[in-house]
Amino acid sequence: MPKLTHFDSRGNAHMVDVSQKQNTDRIAVAKGWISMLPETLDLITQGLAKKGDVLGVARLAGIMAAKKNR
Repeated sequence: MPKLTHFDSRGNAHMVDVSQKQNTDRIAVAKGWISMLPETLDLITQGLAKKGDVLGVARLAGIMAAKKNR
């Protein structure tokens, strides 16, 4: 197994100089779960939540996070 360059001999993460590394294309997949009452889900999907457009805000937050890490 190759040595992991971002960890020292004690297993602590440390910075690595990647300035000479070529760009590579990668795909990241994220998974998660949310626990809520069925009534809460109904309010969100019907657009009736007191907080407003919950799904729209979540979608926008995801786009902003993806752009920030580019």
